[in-house]
Amino acid sequence: MPYIGAGLHIAIALFFAVHAVRSRQQTYWLFILFSFPLLGSIVYFLAIFLPDSRLEHGARKAVAAAARSLDPGRELREARAAFDYTPTAQNQMPLAQAQLEAGAAADAAATYDACLNGVFGSDLEIRRGAARANLACGRVAAAIAHLDFIIQSDPQFRAEEIALLRAQVLGASGRKDEARAAFEDALARFGSFTVRAEFAIWAASVGDTQLAAAQRPELERVMQRWTRHNRGLNADLVRRLNAAYAA
Repeated sequence: MPYIGAGLHIAIALFFAVHAVRSRQQTYWLFILFSFPLLGSIVYFLAIFLPDSRLEHGARKAVAAAARSLDPGRELREARAAFDYTPTAQNQMPLAQAQLEAGAAADAAATYDACLNGVFGSDLEIRRGAARANLACGRVAAAIAHLDFIIQSDPQFRAEEIALLRAQVLGASGRKDEARAAFEDALARFGSFTVRAEFAIWAASVGDTQLAAAQRPELERVMQRWTRHNRGLNADLVRRLNAAYAA
């Protein structure tokens, strides 16, 4: 029995080691995983695997969506009240995110810019939010600058999301060839439904119906295996995808 337990711990550590190599984590994680198979696997799961997984992302999306449907303006009201009471950078960040989620992209971009004018100028989470806000309000040059800063600082920071954002920003800037190359690179690296769907939506938006149609069989194959929960989490993306194909 002890041998079975040890073998299981090593198998789990090996699984996380493969993930570490594929996601290009620091090499010290391999040392930790194989030197302390059980403890190392637990630490890696909590520190790297779970935050980067679609499971946590999906759960957060579901909770946030439910809260917004019950009281659409609550998050923004609370964030603004907290900042008005204590106007610190720590309260500025939630305010910027709430503004972006509420559709006030220009306000969010201005708030993110204010966050970056200080000790948090190199904070990658703020840069990510600033890139999203600037893209949403059409300031593509600023969005590209923020994304380039993130990639140069830490290529592994939210790698899939940043790669997809950069492709979308290039598309919004009218750099069609660069955008296509960026979408193709993101799809080759991550192969997720989200990347493929956004690629198809962009292709349809620029009139490349052949490229958009080429993504459809794989998208439909994935959707056929979805649970009701998956369909709920991806409802907005699927709505946009269907609209793109219909157009």
